[in-house]
Order: sequence, then C-alpha cells, then structure tokens
Amino acid sequence: MRASRRALLRGAGAGAVLGAAPLRALAATGTISPVMAKLSAYMAEAADQPLPDAVVEAAKHHILDTFAAMVSGSGLLPAKAAYSFAASYGGSGNATLVASRATADPLVAALVNGMLAHSDETDDSNEFSQSHPGAPIVPAALAAAEKFGIDGTRFLRAVTLGYDVGPRVTLSFDAIPFRNTSHKSTHAIAGAFGAAAAAACTAGLDAQQMRWVLDYAAQQSSGIGAWTRDTQHIEKSFVFAGMPARSGLTAALMVKAGCTGIDDIFSGADNYFLAYAPDGRLDALTAELGARYEISRTNIKKWTVGSPIQAPLDALSNILRRRSVDPEAIGSVTVRVAHTEARVVDNRDMPDICLQHMVAIMLLDGTASFQAAHDKDRMADPTVLRMRAKVRLIPSDELERLEPARAAIVEIALNDGTVLSDTVLAVRGTADNPMPRAEVVSKCRDLMAPVLGADKTSRLIDTVLALESVGTMRDVAGLLRLS
Repeated sequence: MRASRRALLRGAGAGAVLGAAPLRALAATGTISPVMAKLSAYMAEAADQPLPDAVVEAAKHHILDTFAAMVSGSGLLPAKAAYSFAASYGGSGNATLVASRATADPLVAALVNGMLAHSDETDDSNEFSQSHPGAPIVPAALAAAEKFGIDGTRFLRAVTLGYDVGPRVTLSFDAIPFRNTSHKSTHAIAGAFGAAAAAACTAGLDAQQMRWVLDYAAQQSSGIGAWTRDTQHIEKSFVFAGMPARSGLTAALMVKAGCTGIDDIFSGADNYFLAYAPDGRLDALTAELGARYEISRTNIKKWTVGSPIQAPLDALSNILRRRSVDPEAIGSVTVRVAHTEARVVDNRDMPDICLQHMVAIMLLDGTASFQAAHDKDRMADPTVLRMRAKVRLIPSDELERLEPARAAIVEIALNDGTVLSDTVLAVRGTADNPMPRAEVVSKCRDLMAPVLGADKTSRLIDTVLALESVGTMRDVAGLLRLS
C-alpha cells in the first residue's frame, strides 16, 4: 500500500532545515536535497490523493475557464497561426485540436491548444507567481489525458498539481523583482514546470521519474521579456502557453518512454537555481505544499482583457451601476494603477491590453464585451478616440506598494463639476472577491456558444462540472472539437 501524501510530507519534512540552506552550499553536496525528496514524493502521490471539496470546485472552474479561452481564442490571429503550423507540420495523431475538426500528435496539440488558450487575455492568472497557469497546464494535461485514457478524477488532480508546482518555481525566485530585473519570462518558466507536473501525473510516474521530469523541464525552461514588444499577440501566446505546454509534455513523455536524467536539478553542481536565481529560496518550492493550493489563489478574469485592466474596469462598472453617465457629459477620466501595471497597458497597440482604449469602450458601451475587446478597427473610430483622449493614466506609488495585488482608483469628472469615483482593492475573480460558479459558467457560455453551438456548450459545461463521473477524458476532448 502506498503511503499517504500527509505521511510522505511528514517524512520528507525532516530535512526542512537543509531545504532552507543557501543554494551555493547545496551546489557542492551532489545529493538529493530534502526539498527535492519532498516535492517528488508529493508529485508521485498526487494522482491517488483526494482533494478538499473547495479545491475540486476551484479546479473545475479553472479547467472550464481555460477551455473557454481556447474555444473563444480559436478565431483570433494567434490561433490561426497555430492551426497553420499544425497543418504544415506534416505529423499525424489523434490528439484534439480544440475548436477544429483536425487532430495532431500530442506535442503539437499541446502547443496549438496552448496558443489558443492565450490567443488573447481571457485566461486565468496567478499574480503572486506572475504566471498564467491554466493556458499551458490544461492543454498539456489534456493531450496527455487523451494519450493515456485517464478518467476525470485523475485529470482534476493532475491539473491541480500543475498549479501547485509551476507557480511555486517563480515564487521561489521572488517573482516580481525577478521579472523586472532578469529579462526572463516568469510566465514561460512557471508554465513549463506546471505543464510538466500535470502531464507527469497523468502519465502515472513514480517519485524517481518525477525528479527526472523536473530535470527535463528545467532544461527546457526558457522565454525572455522581449514578448512585451509583440504587437500581434502571436509570440506572446507561444511564450506564455504554447511553448511551455509542449515543453512540459515533452518532459513527461520522454521520461515515460524510458529517458533518465539528473536526480536533483535544483541542487548540486550547475543546478537550476544557480543558473536562474542564485539568491532564490529553494524551500519555497515545498512551502505549505498540501495545504496551500495555488489553483485557489489563481484569478479568473471577469473581463477578457489584460490583468492590469481588470481593476479599472471593475471600478468603472461599479460607478456605472450606481449612476447612469452620458458619455457626452464626461470631461475627463483619471485612472491610477501601480507603476508595474501601468507600463504593461499604457497606450498599447492591441485593444485588449490598452487601458485607455478599454476605458473608453466601457464608457461608450456600458460594458466591455469580448467582441469589443478584440475589435481592432474601433481603435481608429473617431468617437472612441475622442473618449480615449479624455483618459489619463497615472502610475501610483501608493498602489505600487500593494503589489502583487492589482488595484485601481478611477475618477470621472463630469462637465458640471461632479466627480464620480471608485476604488478597487480586490478584483472580481480573485481569491478575495471570487466569481461564484454561476458567474464563471455565464462567462464561459458566452465565450463558447458562438463557436461550439449552444447544445454542445451546455453539454461541455455540465460534463466539466461533474468531472468525477467522467470515465475517460477522451469524451471531454470530443466535446471540444467541431462536429
């Protein structure tokens, strides 16, 4: 009989003091650190260990939300590029390409579906780790689930494990300063490790194999901050999701096929932390493992726009709910967000990550729909441009101190001297202000029905919300294909 996850964690915890030791000291030991022993044991047992009910519910929400991001993203430019790549690749296989009649080998499917999931800014985000975990993790787990024919319960646990492992890697780096100073992409790093963990759990690997999977994931960990210069979101969708989904699945499939590797890539000579974050905290990889589930701390977006725009749109929505505002009566709009948020969304060329544009859209439309957030032509509309000219974005020292929480202060000054304002400190969809099941379902239905049709969308939603009763994930994958 296998030991329980709790027992394994207790046993591995005996070396916690060494796990917190300086990384440079561990580099000389050449042994498996207590942290690696604890992490790999946890990963190996995850498939057989029940999750708390609240975590299961959160996992269903994030899986459904990621499916909706894939489906709704299927008509956008990054998805079209990904489909074209799959068609030109010349491979074959039975893995699902979401919102398509075509299939591919698992690695290509993971890459394509990852790019679909982050074709825009619809997918979830973990602000603490500076990652978008669902977009790489769910596609990698889905491709592996089809290959190995696993059931819905195992899929839930595999995805949850991916969220627990991937974000903890960049958390151990102190994600925000690392993002700001290293020129590397935290999103790609967390995504690769998360996808590897999820796929390895799906494949049923043991603790030794899990250590090798982490090794292969580390060797493929890549992505640099130049993605911010991408104006079409294609490279960004590859860096954030397509590449890490493929890389993580590659790691799991190679080890499943018999490849061996280094027993502890996180310690010993030339280890991962020495290469990426010499001052990182190795023990953060297992901090509160089994008690703090990162999937429960990951945000589901209410609005299909970049994360730094969520709080300003929440604030505008609150103002407009309290009082109807005639756009012609608006003299100016002031939006304050943190410095690190402002620089990501300040007057960008893409509508869904341009704060000034999306504020203007909400003031004109009364909401910010998926269609409006992806209507590039409206960025040149004279009416929108007149409203956008009234929007002033001010980076705030006060809100910077609240990072990684995304907050905003919005003030609308009317021509008659009236000032309407709202402050948002807990964005809708975060752990402090979560979206209930009905709201998540409503968002996902709106995003998927135009592509899959109302009936198939309803069946997919009902199936995901009852994943424990699904005998094979191949049935779920079938609902994601076009008829």
